Amino acid sequence: MNLRVGFGYDVHELVDGVDFYLGGVKLDHSKGAKGHSDADVLIHAICDALLGAANLGDIGTHFPDTDPKYKDIDSKILLKEVVHKLNDNSFRIVNIDSTVCLQTPKLSPQIPSMKTILSECLGIGEELISIKATTTERLGFVGREEGVSAYSMVLIDKN
Repeated sequence: MNLRVGFGYDVHELVDGVDFYLGGVKLDHSKGAKGHSDADVLIHAICDALLGAANLGDIGTHFPDTDPKYKDIDSKILLKEVVHKLNDNSFRIVNIDSTVCLQTPKLSPQIPSMKTILSECLGIGEELISIKATTTERLGFVGREEGVSAYSMVLIDKN
């Protein structure tokens, strides 16, 4: 076995009048994450963790925010591309553990849908994907509802 661990982190500002995507799910909320793509912090953190574990750079290297072809792109497309890059380099995903930091809305009702969507994008079982949500007890930019962040740890294996 050739196990490798990767860590990913992403943060986006929350603004009025923007759709809010998280884990591939469109959330019903008055604010949304601002970014070049759809600003899905959970998917971005997972992408960075997977790329890092495989020593393939980061999300900005492969999908730069200076490239107009990625403007408003669905992050699920980026995640599928990352999976292709892993497959091309003989890696398989062992498991994923992620945490989203968001004051509101509560995410627990959406987590099963997120796991289903991510499972389809990643080509792995839902039982290999852990998604947790936490607030920051009203502290910092997340607590003030100015932004959202996500952390992800992954374990991959080189075939």
